Amino acid sequence: MAEVMAPQNNSDDLVVVDNLVKYFPVRSGLLQRVTAQVKAVDGVSFSIKRGETLGLVGESGCGKTTVGRTLLRLIPRTSGSVYFDGEDIFGMGRQDMKQTRQEMQIIFQDPFSSLDPRMPIGESIMEGLVVHRIGTPQERWERVINLLRMVNMEDFHAKRYPHEFSGGQRQRIGIARALALDPKFIVADEPVSALDVSVQAQVLNILMDLQEQLGLTYLFVAHNLSVVEHISTRVAVMYLGKMAELAERGEIFENPLHPYTQALMSAIPIADPRKAGSRDRIILEGDVPSPINPPAGCRFHPRCPYAIKGTCDKEEPIFKDYGDGHYVACWLVEKNAG
Repeated sequence: MAEVMAPQNNSDDLVVVDNLVKYFPVRSGLLQRVTAQVKAVDGVSFSIKRGETLGLVGESGCGKTTVGRTLLRLIPRTSGSVYFDGEDIFGMGRQDMKQTRQEMQIIFQDPFSSLDPRMPIGESIMEGLVVHRIGTPQERWERVINLLRMVNMEDFHAKRYPHEFSGGQRQRIGIARALALDPKFIVADEPVSALDVSVQAQVLNILMDLQEQLGLTYLFVAHNLSVVEHISTRVAVMYLGKMAELAERGEIFENPLHPYTQALMSAIPIADPRKAGSRDRIILEGDVPSPINPPAGCRFHPRCPYAIKGTCDKEEPIFKDYGDGHYVACWLVEKNAG
C-alpha cells in the first residue's frame, strides 16, 4: 500500500480518519470459503474540522457510504483508525462506545426503510432517548415536539405513521431523529438523492440552518456536485476506494487538479444553455474497474487521458498536500509540481 500523507491532526479536528481500510469477503463453493475480497475502502485518510461540512463525492460504488458507516463503527473495519474528539473509537469498550454514539449520528439515504412502519414517528424519534435512558416520559415527548418544530413539522405529526408522509417529510423526520441525542457529528448519507429538486433545497436549507444553530459537523456523502457545492466547506473526491483529491470548496470547483475530478466537474449541468459551449466536456472511456481486482498503480490510470506509462500503471501515487490544504493523489500533478 502506498504511503499516505494525511492531513495533520490539530485541536480543530473533530474527526480524524487515518489509513482506513474496509474489505468485504467474497464467499463461494459448498463450504462458503473466502475466495476474494471487495476492496471497498483501501487506505483512506482525511480529517473533519469542528463545525464544517466535508462533502464526499464520487461515482456509485467508490466506497463513499462504506467510509461513512465504518467511521461510525456501524460496520467493522479491516484496519486503520478513526479518532473522534481525540479518542480512537475502535479502541473503545462497549459502554464507552454506547456513550460516544450519542454524539455521532447518521441520516440515511432512504428515510422510509429506516423507519419502523408499525411505529408512530414520535416514538421512532424518541427511541434513542429511551435506549440511553434520557429524561422522563414527559420530557422525552416534549423533546420530540421541539425536534419536529426544528425541522418545520407540526406537533400532531408525532402520532402519524411513516406511510402518511411524503419523501421530503420522511427525510425531515430522519433529521429530527438524528438530532434527538444532541450529537456533535452527523453523517448525511445522500440525504437528498431520492427527493425532487424543490424538496432537496428545503432539506439542504434545514441542514444548514441547524448546523448554524447547533454547531454541528457534517460528513455529507453525495454524487450530485451541485448539491455538494451548495452545502460543503471542503470537498473530498473518491475513486474506487481511494482518495483522489481534497480541497476547499472554491478551490476544488475552480481549480481541480486530478484528471478524475476535472472530468466530474465538466459533467455539472450548466443552467444557461447559451453558455453550454463555454466548457469542454471530458468523456471518460471504459468502465470503472472491479473493486475485487483493482488495477496496479493509480486506480484511475486505465481511464485517464494523461496516464504516464511506466509510472501510473505501476506505482501508486501519494495523497499529499500541494499547497493551502489542496491534497491530490496523482503522478501528473507531482510531475508538474516538480
